[in-house]
Formats: sequence, C-alpha cells, structure tokens
Amino acid sequence: MLKFSSWRRPPHETLTLTSPILSIFRLLTQSPPLPDHIHDPPFSLTSNPKDNVQKKKKKKKKENGESKKGQTFPFKSDLPFDFRYSYSEANPSVHPIGFREPPRFSPFGPARLDRKWTGTAAPAEEVVDPAVVSEQRKAVLGEPLSEDEIAELVERYRHSDCSRQINLGKGGVTHNMLDDIHNHWKRAEAVRIKCLGVPTLDMENVCFHLEDKCGGKIIYRNINIILLYRGRNYDPKNRPVVPLMLWKPYAPIYPKLVKPVADGLTFEETKEMRNRGLNSPPVMKLTKNGVYVNVVERVREAFRSEEVVRLDCTHVGSSDCKRIGVKLRDLVPCVPILFKDEQIILWKGKNGEEHDSQH
Repeated sequence: MLKFSSWRRPPHETLTLTSPILSIFRLLTQSPPLPDHIHDPPFSLTSNPKDNVQKKKKKKKKENGESKKGQTFPFKSDLPFDFRYSYSEANPSVHPIGFREPPRFSPFGPARLDRKWTGTAAPAEEVVDPAVVSEQRKAVLGEPLSEDEIAELVERYRHSDCSRQINLGKGGVTHNMLDDIHNHWKRAEAVRIKCLGVPTLDMENVCFHLEDKCGGKIIYRNINIILLYRGRNYDPKNRPVVPLMLWKPYAPIYPKLVKPVADGLTFEETKEMRNRGLNSPPVMKLTKNGVYVNVVERVREAFRSEEVVRLDCTHVGSSDCKRIGVKLRDLVPCVPILFKDEQIILWKGKNGEEHDSQH
C-alpha cells in the first residue's frame, strides 16, 4: 500500500526562487496591455446599461430645460370666463368675508398668468361677445351626430373599463380638469366622466359647466355617468390654452351657514326644532363619495308630511355635510338648522307651504 508521506518533499528541499527568477515570473503572469485597435468599432467594448440610462436621463433633462426656456411668461389664455378652482361648486354671487391667505398668492404661480388673482378667481380682462363664442362652438361641433353615430360612441366609451375616463369628485368641475379633458380629446372623440360625491346632488349644474367650459356636447348620461363629445371639427393642434393651477388655493371664509336663531323662529322654537329633528328617524342614510342624485326629491317628499327632517351622514365627513347642506338649501329649498355628529337637520321654512303647492 502506497504511503503518501513518501511523496512529500522534505522541508530543506523546498523550491526557492531567487529575485531574478521571481521578476521574470511576475512579467509572464501579468496581462499584456490592450492594443489600440481593440477599441475600434468592430472590437468596441460593451457599455454598461446603467450608463446608457443615465445618459438618456441627462438628455431628457436638457430637452426639458430647453423647452422650459422656450416658454413665454406670463401665459395668455383667450378662454372667455373667469378662472376658478371649481366652477360647479362655487357660487360667484356669494362673496367671502375673509381669506386664509393673501390674494397675492396666485395658484398659477408667480408671474405665470396675465390675469390677477382675487382670492377666489382670476377674472378675464377682455369682455367677449357671447354670440361670437356660440358661433365658434357651433363651428367646432359641426353637424349633429346621427343616431347610429351616437350609439357607436356610447358603446365604445360607456363601459367601466374605458381607458378614457375622468373621475369627478367633491371638487366638481375643476379648472385643471379642463386640461385633462382636452388631453383625452387628442386621441379620442369622447371622454367618459364618472361623478361621485356632493356634485351629484345637482347633475344639471355639472353638465352645464362641462359643456360651457370645454365647448363639447354631452351625448349620453346615465345617473352619474356622462359622455362628453368633442365635436366633428375639433383640432387638437388648435386647442384652447388652459394654464394649470400649481396647487389648490385655500378656501376663503364665508358667513356661517347655520344661525343661532333661524329666521322666522324664536330661540325656544329653534331649539325645539333641533331636538325634534335629532329624535326623528332619518329620511335616508348617505355614504362617503356616494351618488346623491335622488336626495333632493326624497327630501322634498319628506317635507310634504314633516316639518323637520334628518339626514344620516355618518362617515361622510363634516366638510361634506356642510357642502350637502348648502346644496339642499338652494335646491329644495329649505333651512339647515343643525350639523351635529354628522347629522343634518333641515327645517321646511316659513315658505314651505308655497313650495309644496308648486311641486
């Protein structure tokens, strides 16, 4: 049997390299420098993909910088209406009593718009003839669509999986939404708008502002779903200039919605009405970001037999409760007398009998 120990070299016979031999060994083991022709196109080294991504990002930044340099400020827009954050949820006839920020802070940015910000709107400087605006809108819409054309567009855009959809929330028809609609109209004839929340109390108001501010035409409406058509002669290259709001402006301070004593009642009568409303069963229960298209009619029907009604708005939010109360005050009409624990108490008012005779 072989003994491996016999194959070992004795310690005194270990191979030692002298300095000349060691230097020659190092020269032989070192890799030779790459020739110059290795960097020529047929032999070019593979580049790191991360470097290519960084180069592309730098190019994009340069292009964006050049495009920003080419922009001219301030923006000039020929849209014939005052710019507001929300068109459907703001009442121009109600003037605020104070502001939470100075009016000099424009949401369009400093010196970016040729209109002065008043705290609630940026008024148009030039007065435009409504007849001229109506003619321009008719020219863009062109001939009315036939029934077959409307049915084809409705079938294409009415479904929930439509990619051309804009969600309309509690802000209503906002200013930046106009730009979103025109961006969809670049590649689509119509856009689907899904409405939720407080604006659904008055869908007629939402439809009016969509057509008035965008210039399109509503060809389909089902509860809270709207299809807005751009028109036969719509040209994306000649679309109106819509300067964007860079941030949401602070809401101004308005007079109190609920008075300590309701008009036409004494303090004791107002207190009795509030207690009666809190102890009465709710007319209906509202959910957060729900569809409220039938709330106005339900409240009107309840006022035919009751003088005070209650709406259960649990989990809706206190701000939305006040928005709902303002809408119902103008649409029913009625008098909000209490907002407590997300419960809305509405009083029929002194003119309730005349209102019932009209409906």
